[in-house]
This record gives sequence, C-alpha cells and structure tokens, in this order.
Amino acid sequence: MSGPAQHARRRTPARIPRRRRLGDVLAGLGALASLLALVGGVPYALLLFVGPPIGPELLDLDLLTTRIGPSTITAVLILLVWLAWLQLFACVVVEVYAGVRRVGMPARVPLSGGTQALVNKLVTAALVLFTTGAAMAPIARLATPPPTMPPVTAVAFTAPVVEQQVVDNQRTKKVYVVQPPHGRHHESLWEIAEKCLGDGRRYPEIFRLNQHKEQPDGARLRMADLIRPGWVLDMPDDARNTHIVPAGQARAQTLKEHPGPPKKSATEGDQRGSGDERAGKGGVTDERKGERGSAGERGSGDQRSGERGSGDQRSGDQGAGNERSGDQRSGEQGAADAQAGGSALLDVLSGASLAAAGLLALLAVRRREQLWRRLTGRRVARPQGDAADAEVALRMGADMPGARILDLGLRLLGAELGAQGRTPPTVYAAHLSARSLDLWIHPKDDHPPAPWTADDGGQVWRLPAREGRLLPDHGSPAGDDPANRHTHLGGAPYPGLVSIGTDRSGRVLVDLEAAQGLINIRGPQTTAALAALAVELATNRWSDRMRVTLVGFGEELTVIAPDRIRAVGGLAEVLPELEATAAPREAVLTGRVTGRPGVAHYLLSAVAPTHDEARRLALLARNDLAGYVVAGDVPHATWTWEITEDGTARLPELGFEVKAQLLPRRHYRALVDLFRTADRVDGEPIPGPEPLADLRPPAVEIRILGPVQVIGPQPLEEGRMALAAELLVYLATHPGGVHPVVLGGVLWPRGVQPSVRDATIARVAAWLGPEHLRADESGRLSLGPGVRTDWALFRELVRRSHGDQMARTVLLEKALGLVRGPLLRDRPRGRYAWLAADELEYDVAAEVADAARRLCELRLAEGEPEAAIAAVRAALLLAPDDQSLWRDLLRAAHATGDLVRLRAVIEGLTRRAAGSFAPETEALIDELLPSWRVHLVRESTA
Repeated sequence: MSGPAQHARRRTPARIPRRRRLGDVLAGLGALASLLALVGGVPYALLLFVGPPIGPELLDLDLLTTRIGPSTITAVLILLVWLAWLQLFACVVVEVYAGVRRVGMPARVPLSGGTQALVNKLVTAALVLFTTGAAMAPIARLATPPPTMPPVTAVAFTAPVVEQQVVDNQRTKKVYVVQPPHGRHHESLWEIAEKCLGDGRRYPEIFRLNQHKEQPDGARLRMADLIRPGWVLDMPDDARNTHIVPAGQARAQTLKEHPGPPKKSATEGDQRGSGDERAGKGGVTDERKGERGSAGERGSGDQRSGERGSGDQRSGDQGAGNERSGDQRSGEQGAADAQAGGSALLDVLSGASLAAAGLLALLAVRRREQLWRRLTGRRVARPQGDAADAEVALRMGADMPGARILDLGLRLLGAELGAQGRTPPTVYAAHLSARSLDLWIHPKDDHPPAPWTADDGGQVWRLPAREGRLLPDHGSPAGDDPANRHTHLGGAPYPGLVSIGTDRSGRVLVDLEAAQGLINIRGPQTTAALAALAVELATNRWSDRMRVTLVGFGEELTVIAPDRIRAVGGLAEVLPELEATAAPREAVLTGRVTGRPGVAHYLLSAVAPTHDEARRLALLARNDLAGYVVAGDVPHATWTWEITEDGTARLPELGFEVKAQLLPRRHYRALVDLFRTADRVDGEPIPGPEPLADLRPPAVEIRILGPVQVIGPQPLEEGRMALAAELLVYLATHPGGVHPVVLGGVLWPRGVQPSVRDATIARVAAWLGPEHLRADESGRLSLGPGVRTDWALFRELVRRSHGDQMARTVLLEKALGLVRGPLLRDRPRGRYAWLAADELEYDVAAEVADAARRLCELRLAEGEPEAAIAAVRAALLLAPDDQSLWRDLLRAAHATGDLVRLRAVIEGLTRRAAGSFAPETEALIDELLPSWRVHLVRESTA
C-alpha cells in the first residue's frame, strides 16, 4: 500500500468478554480471601495477641498528670493500629456498597487515599465472582423465538459495535466532553464509563488517562469524584459515544468545536443500516437515542394517538397480513424525531421549577372550574401535542416544597419584623437550594427573627430547609390561585423576588424592587428571559396583589393570569398611569408587613425606550417601590443584566453568572395552548370500554383506584417496587402493546441507558412470570390475560349495569366499592408525569363521578337517601373537587330531613372549595338552606 492509504489505520476496540476467564476467577478468589483476612482476621488477631482498642492504661484518670511509662505508649500504639483497621474496614464497606449498588463513584473515606485505592482493587476483583455478562435474560426471549436474533437485546451485555474510523495523514484519539448538569443530575466518571465503555467499574481507566492533565478552564483532574462541565476527557480506544479528534489538538479547541454531546459517526450508521440484524428487528443500537431521544417518546405513538392499542404501530405494522419490513428503523426514527420537540420542552420547562409550581397551581384552579361545567358522559378537554408535553414537563420539574418554603418563610419573616416594629431590610437576592433559603440583605443585621439565622457577618439571613418544612400553613388559601392567596402568617414582603437562573447548587433569585432604578436587559435572548420573568411573577405563591405590564411582547401570556398580566404596545401607553400611581417606598414596605399591602407593580419591556421615556422611567424607579426591566441600550441603569447566546445570565453588579431561566416562544406558546385547553367547557366524549369476558379474580391484580397495589406475585425487593408498579400500570392501561423504547421514554423522561431499561423490564418479567409479561415478534410488550386492573373491572361493571335493569344498583355499588381514594394516591414525587398526556386521568374522574351520580339518582328514587349518600361519598374519595358530586350529596343529605347533617355537608364543601362555588352550587345551597351564610358567619366568629 502507498500514499494516504499507507497511513490509514483501523482502530479495533477491545471487546468486553462475555464469560469470566480462569484468571479472573483465581484473582477474584484471592481478592476475596484477602478481604476476609483483613476484615475478620486482623481484628481477631489483635484481640487475641494485643487486646482491645482501649486498654486499662488509657482509662486511668491520672494519665495526664503522671509520668508516661512504656505500657502507656504501647497502649497508644495499639489504639492507633485499631484505628487504622477501622479506617480500612470503612473503605471496604464504602467500596462494596458502591460496587454492588452501582451508585457511581464511591464516597471518599477521609485520610485513606492509598488504603482505599488498594481496597478498590480487591473489591473490584472479588465482585467478578458475583457478576456475569448474562445476569438477566432479555425480555425478548419471553416470546416465541423468531428465526433471527430476538428483537430486544440488553445492550450492555452484548459485544459493542465496532466503530471504524479512517483518518488520513494524522493520528486521532477519542474524547468525551463533560456535559452541564441536567436539573439536579451531574455527570460522574462512573456514568461516563458506563455509557462509553459499557461498565461503570472501568472509570479508573478514564481517570488514569486524564490525571493531572490541564483542562480548558485551567484546572486539573486530581480526584476521581471531582469533574466539571466543559472538561475534555481522553477516552480508551474501545469507547463509544465519543468525539474523534486529532491526537495533538488542544482541549480548549476540542471544547470549542464539540460543545455538545457526541453524535453517531456515519460509519456506525452504515453498519446499523446494512449489517446489524438487531436494527432490522426492533433492537436498540443507537445508545444516544436511548438516553436522550427517548425522553419525548411518551407523547408519540401510543399516548397522543388517542386510540389505546394503536401505539407506535404507525411505522407500518397496520394489518395482520402485512409483513414487517426488515428495517424497522424507519418507525423508531420517526418516533424519535417526533420526540425531539417534547424533549426540548422537558428540558426548559422542567428546569423552571418555581414557575412550574405556580403554573400547576393555576392549572388546578382551571381544571376545577372545568369539572363544574362537565356534562355527563363527557370528560374535560385534555391537552394535545406540545401542550401535553408542557404539562408533563411541569409535573416533573415543579418544586412545590421550594415554593412553599419561599412563601411561608418570607411571610413569617415579614410578620415577625412587623411585630417587633422593624422595617424589613432590602433583599437584593436569594438562593434556594435543597439545604436552605438564603437572603442577601442590606444593611447588615446580626439579629434576624427565629427560625432565621445570620451568616457572613449579618449579610445573609438563612432559613434551613428542615425548619422551612416545619412551618405551619396557618389559614387556608383561597384555592390555589396566587391572586387570591392569603395566610395569617402575614403579607408578602418581597413579591418581586424572581428566578434569573440556576447555579450548581440551586436557584438564584433577585428582587426587582431592590435595584431602586432601571434594570437594563441585553442580549440575543432578551424576550425569552422577559417571558420567563413574567410567568413566574404572575404565578408565584409569595405575593398577594400584583400587576405585571408587558411592553412589546407576550400578549398571549395574558391567558395564563388575566388578572395579573396585561400587554401593551409601547411605553407611552403606561407611563402616565405609572407616574400617577407611584407610592413611597417606606409606606409600601410598612403596609406589607402590617397586613395592608398595596398592588405590587412590575414593568417588563422588550421595547427600547426613547431618551425622554428612559428619563421618566429612571425617575420613577428611584422613588417608586416597583420593578422596571427594560431592553435596549439604557444609560445610567442601576443593574445591567446580560443574556448571552449560550443561555448564560450575567449580573455583574451582584456578581452573578448563572444558567439563565428562559421561556422561548415555542415554549410559552405550549403553555398558552395548555391554559386555553383548560378554559374549554365543551369537553370530549369518553370512548367505551373493551368488554371483559371473565369477572373471576385474576392471577395478578393491579389496583389504581386509590393507592397503587400489585396483588398476586411475591413481594418485590425494597426499592424496586415503585418503578415496577409504574411499568405495570402503563402496560395495563395500554393493552395494545408498547415498544421498549417508548416505555423507556415514559418511565425515564430525562433519558436512560438501554441496558438499564432492558434490565428493569427483564426483572419485572422474571417477577411476574413469562405468561404475564410478553413480547411479540416486533418487540412490543403487553400483559397477559391473567393480569387485570381494578379500573378495567370498574368499567365492565358499569357497562353491564346499563343492560341489566334488575341488578343495576348492585353492579354500580360493586363498581364504586372498588374506589379507595384518588387515582394512584401517594405516588412518588416525579413519577407518573405521563398521566398529563394520557386520557386515563381524565376518564377515571369522569366515569367514576357519572356512575356515582347515576346510583345516587336511583337510590333517591327508591327512597333510600342513606345509600345515595354512600354512593356519592365513594366517588368524592377520587374526585373531591367535582361540585356536581357535592350537589348530589347536598340533595341526598336534604332528603334525610336532618338539618345538622345538611349543615355539615355545606361546611365540608366550604372548606374544600375555600368559598369558591360554582353558581349552580351556590343557588342549590340557597334553596335547601337559606340561612347557611348566617350560620357560617357565627361559626367563624365563634
């Protein structure tokens, strides 16, 4: 060979062996024997030959005043030996835990660098005896084996695809760029090794390749558990999901050219399309799509089609006689492409955790009003497309505890300061993390009211998270609407606190009022930043009365909070009003802490002001307690807020540089569509259920009409049940079958490695048995006929009640007897977010309420009001905000002739609705008990 071909090289990565070799077994046995000797033999020998850790010499109280003899020195040396063994034992525990549980990088035991490194090698070798490359049979083997390779393969347990790269005239290397944190998730060397090398325990190889090498930010890798986003790591030759760069290229140049996650090479794509048999049978070979692309798969195919059972078959498998083509990648690729938008919505909206909490609270108010107007036989309108993806993202990202701590903590602070006659300090910024809420104040003050504490010389007031969680929610808010929220803790002293972005440890907020002047916002993403400010200001819990004026943008946002947001075309429209309503700063602050708050006003302008408008705004901002954020080049601004093209927010006056909170146009359009859907009162028809032939108890029952329960199989080990239950609930409510890729996107919306997904499915299959969890030839998963939900039984009983006039009341009572509480009550936080894009939640609420109302009418017609009350109360367990049910309960209570019971029902409804009644409900109460208002007033004054 000559010319360029002479220098071409093929890089053949080493394959991970499928089986253990004899040398591995011998090494593992030796390591295990060494560990047993160190952990058990050493303390036994010490106790036998030298005695316990603390001898009598060290217990002598005169030790510090008498002369130290040889026996005392010996006792001290014995104690040191015992401490050394205890440190070694701690290293063994930490390394074994990390290796068995696969938690990532092991924790560092203090002062044990060399010892822990030795223990790490011994534990790694010993674990070889207890792990195997085929620890879990792939789920595809549960189906009848086709003549080709099974359609679903656990990727981590197969030999990696050989990545061949031809490089002309230069040597290359593989590198990985550490990605920025995703929510609260930070990458570790273990995860990178698991993703790129197929085994997290190979992380020391990456560490050794990069130890002490300078990174783009000037730092060096010195500890294996400390890596930073933007670092460029050299990778072993057999790594996958990496960038391939010239061997001598500087790391800063690599980062500049490859800032994002790696893409598959064309060579791999050709291999996958031509020779990889798995791709032709629905297997997963593109791991990057398995991790990221699956995030949006929840909305495509079997969820948003509106037809249970159709799922992702739109790729071409439409008829029984229609043969699947050898290349199923087109269907999976189409699903992945359709998911890209959902993934983008997830990343942005779930990251705005405080805004998400406020938006969900407002959405709950709208949904409650939809229930008031729902017609029998129809469910409330549910979101579709981007709107559904937006609600999924909001449910995943909403930080309800954080919003509550901000609300109650700030109100308590204001109330305590007001009771002491102190003026609240100026709060420039706040930082909300999992550990605490910190306020940067001026002037310094070392004496904050309890439970707040002072730090940094009184510059920071801190509320520990554990104290914030214990704050009582005095008083009942008027619904979840922020505009009507009130509490006996006091008024909201800092309604202008709003998120500007996140840093590594939490969320950074600034108080727009603290600038006491104009805030100038600049950069290519100005409007997206202003939209994010507007949404959080208009929906937050920690404010009372508020008005947000948007200039030159955001007219659509008024649908979210019309009582708080207004949009105008230019500054000239609002300046006269602002000048007329300006209020002195001290008077407003005093009113807030004494319970007489005014209207907090904030102006967000995407239009650059003229010279005269800038002068008038600056004068207003100096004297008025309000916030003014203005785009364009504004001279003499107090703060300058710059949003860079890569989404970084810089506030040099406060020293902040954070990842900006943004709401791009597509994202807030999705929010607008979501709220417009929540305003629809026409509803949607409910599709009829599939008939059940057998009502006998099933082999496995999945109960979802209340706390989720799986009845039948043996209990699953602790810690795995929540995920397994969600998997079964999704499959049970989508009986047409679900592809594993789609299922992975549902269970792990932020992405997951295919090996983790397949191992989870295989574990659940082994738990249930192959007759209950099956895979067809295309790889689609479904549950067997021996598995049934209480929801399916409920629908069948109600269906039969329509055709059996003699037994209809009995059938309806049996159906309502299945209801034990709200749908999937007590589900773990962050799970089941897919319900927002699925019809299940909407169908259950509507059908249970309709069944209860029908039974109530039957029982009242039969003259049995007590049975009617029992029927309605069963449905209220699941749909407590449906006021049509409350109206039936009022009628049934009135039919008993017991006024005390009727008053009790009215009081319960008043507490539940916080005084917010549908017109039909209020009219009915006036008809049944005209004096109810007088009675409630007497009760409240008493």
